[in-house]
Amino acid sequence: MGKIKVTTCDIEGLKIIEPAVFGDERGYFMETYNYNDFKEAGIAEVFVQDNQSASKKGVLRGLHFQINFPQDKLVRVINGEVFDVAVDLRKGSKTYGKWFGVTLSAENKKQFFIPKDFAHGFVVLSDYAEFAYKCTDFYHPNDEGGIAYNDPSIGIEWPFDENFELTLSEKDQKWGGLEEFTEKYRK
Repeated sequence: MGKIKVTTCDIEGLKIIEPAVFGDERGYFMETYNYNDFKEAGIAEVFVQDNQSASKKGVLRGLHFQINFPQDKLVRVINGEVFDVAVDLRKGSKTYGKWFGVTLSAENKKQFFIPKDFAHGFVVLSDYAEFAYKCTDFYHPNDEGGIAYNDPSIGIEWPFDENFELTLSEKDQKWGGLEEFTEKYRK
């Protein structure tokens, strides 16, 4: 292996991936994804869709998931910096409702692997950020769900204070909390 360093997180299944970066006076080169290296590291999922978004500082996207067509995701930042969060929604998990967050940036080149049945979201910390991610299932617009980013029962410690100017989509402003999700989907 040697081309990637994989760090497991406090929540089973979540992994931080650091690719080997080869730099010189011209710039750098890195493999962002190699199926064989990832498989050797325990990530053998097959990705079927790549997505990319651009956002300005303060944009918070999430916490999103697909209900009947859950996706594993491999996320990274190609420009700027974000704080990326995953919340465990796996039925019967000992860490159900717990969260983990990591700073992803173009500079640190870290990637974050998020398994199926996690809610996912991020907030842009730099003036501008471009976010790219691979998914193991296609996006189904009628299958999306979400949880409020500020649900106190989850208690995500976002790296901003009350003076930080957030921008949320209309949809993201309407999500309920973990309790509502549990009542609706985890009976």
